[in-house]
Amino acid sequence: MILKEITDYLEKVAPLSLQESYDNAGLLIGNEEMEVTGVLCTLDSTEDVLDEAISLGYNLIVAHHPIIFGGIQKFSNYYVHRVIKKAIKNDIAIYAIHTNLDNVLKGGVNENIAKTLGLNHLTILRSKVNPQFSDREIGSGIVGSFEQPISEKEVMDILKSKLSCEVIKHTNLLDRNVQKMAICGGSGSFLLKDAMKTGADIFLTSDFKYHEFFDADSKIVIMDIGHYETEHLTKILLSEILCDKFHNFAAQYSKLNTNPVNYY
Repeated sequence: MILKEITDYLEKVAPLSLQESYDNAGLLIGNEEMEVTGVLCTLDSTEDVLDEAISLGYNLIVAHHPIIFGGIQKFSNYYVHRVIKKAIKNDIAIYAIHTNLDNVLKGGVNENIAKTLGLNHLTILRSKVNPQFSDREIGSGIVGSFEQPISEKEVMDILKSKLSCEVIKHTNLLDRNVQKMAICGGSGSFLLKDAMKTGADIFLTSDFKYHEFFDADSKIVIMDIGHYETEHLTKILLSEILCDKFHNFAAQYSKLNTNPVNYY
């Protein structure tokens, strides 16, 4: 299997032109004509993940988060530089599929979260217009509904069970049944007003700042479960995308927890 065959397919699922302007999705390290021995899917391209790929004999890492965001002027012992040097030394390619995968409804990050939680009737939270992709729904976040209303505390139990989160930061509960829920994997505070406009009872995301919690204004419950916790299932999603397409090819997801945040 040639690397370009794999990246071409991933870019049909989530075209690079759908990534945000600040992003750096795509092939970050490697030659697209190289022969691939196996793919390891991960949320983050850490040194430990590189070691895992090496131990498996795989030479391609497909990550959600790009290890390279800005220009590199010199190499130091910074962890990003260590990963780049180790990947090159061991002939391991790294491909990132980030906000372009966030911005597609079908098969994207947010649909995966919503389906995991049991939500139905899914629509984009903030739609984007792109004439190049008029045949598909694109945009930020997602909104869905439970088949039957459940309590806010039941929602939190589902989050802990399905998304394996240890801690849920939330605004005051409003003691009402939850029917509609808005979701944004990763940092989604910029979508709060959009979530409120939909009439969602809960907005699930991460990385809310202290003062931003006040903006809920007792109209919606914000539930912030952590960046890793909203997106760690993406590595499983990526492995499924590849395995469904390439049946006779080694693709699996990393068994490592790459979350840099710990809880006591």
